[in-house]
Amino acid sequence: MILRTKLFGTTYEFGTVKELLAKANEPKSGDQQAGIAAHSQAERVAARFVLAEVPLSVLRENPVVPIEEDEVSRVIDEGVNETVYAEIKGWTVGDLREWILANTTDSDMIRRVSNGLTGEMVAAVTKLMSNLDLILAAKKIHVVRHCQNTIGLPGTLGSRNQPNHPTDSVDGIRAALYEGLSYGSGDSVIGINPADDSVGSVSRLLDMTKDVIDRWEIPTQNCVLAHVTTQMECLRRGSPVGLVFQSIAGSQKAMESFGVSVGLIDEAAALAAKHCWTQGPDYMYFETGQGSALSADAHHGADQLVLEARIYSMAKRWHPYQVNTVVGFIGPEYLYDAVQITRAGLEDHFMGKLTGISMGCDVCYTNHAKATQNDLENLAVLLAAAGGSYIMGVPMGDDAMLSYQSTSYHDAPALRQALGLRPLPEFEAWMEGIGLWRDGALTDLAGDPSFFLQR
Repeated sequence: MILRTKLFGTTYEFGTVKELLAKANEPKSGDQQAGIAAHSQAERVAARFVLAEVPLSVLRENPVVPIEEDEVSRVIDEGVNETVYAEIKGWTVGDLREWILANTTDSDMIRRVSNGLTGEMVAAVTKLMSNLDLILAAKKIHVVRHCQNTIGLPGTLGSRNQPNHPTDSVDGIRAALYEGLSYGSGDSVIGINPADDSVGSVSRLLDMTKDVIDRWEIPTQNCVLAHVTTQMECLRRGSPVGLVFQSIAGSQKAMESFGVSVGLIDEAAALAAKHCWTQGPDYMYFETGQGSALSADAHHGADQLVLEARIYSMAKRWHPYQVNTVVGFIGPEYLYDAVQITRAGLEDHFMGKLTGISMGCDVCYTNHAKATQNDLENLAVLLAAAGGSYIMGVPMGDDAMLSYQSTSYHDAPALRQALGLRPLPEFEAWMEGIGLWRDGALTDLAGDPSFFLQR
């Protein structure tokens, strides 16, 4: 297929589908660092003109990493529903964009078509959308999952209670956990990033969080975000694991840099279904982020957005309860400033939902990025308006262990109030029952962690 167009008297030709996809991407410092970005805005527009006319079948036939070389590519290809694919393979990328945005296209229709898409197709249509397009399209799509409670229902916004501590102090984490609960943070998960990845330390945190859940009869799940092999060993020893976590990436080489493989995640998912204390049927939790493959020199010359989309196409194999992009965590080397971080957050959220993933976002940035708290809050509003499943809840929005800036415990309540959203339904009922929530809003008791020490 000839990938060429003439724009304002200049002819632009792209040698491969991979190059075309990279040149059509919004500006990203990581793609520029890799030497694959468009050299000018004109070249970027030309690439989009060409990409809009590419049939979906061409994208399936030309994955950015060949199937014979990469297990991620194989998982994605094997996961395609051939019946649905046969119906849409003749569509162009532009056709897919127009169909998704059409007023007559609803969530059920999109969810069905998503079964015939690969990550490359999802990335391609994303590159043709504006930020508002991404918000509107994502808002249409409903992906509902259940573990101990229900995430993804329209009109809800969950919050991960993230009470990290630089030394994994059980008492310190418990205190921060209570503060988050008092604001209504923790309905998606009580999730701790451990400083110590050992089985003993992780088990202590699992025991403590499960004790809090049991004592207060909280309809949520716990998770300690250690390496998946540590969590698997905790499960084998009988520790109370609610969700099993792992960071994953868009190529086999990048997965290997995380110390994981498709087979290992298969094993972890089977172990979770057998031993997690939660109801299920969805037990997995994944985190992602544009730039992860490039940072491991495992991008195979492909752009950040395509590799991110491939993660979601692989992740649906395990029916995760929740996935989030840690959008600004990798740093300005990959997403330079607030403009790039905002765009990436909206891209990732849309791509996850289009793929059929229960999708949230860690709205965040590192301290050396060109971004501010206001930029972070702007993206949080946009994602909540787009139907995001959940955001993070971090004490004061400043993670003392991971040393980055994220959303605070009170940001989810503020977004719920501003946009007419609710906590996850089982959690909302629990908050009403203990007096922290009434008539769709927090009560005067909210925000004071001593609430949990006086009863």
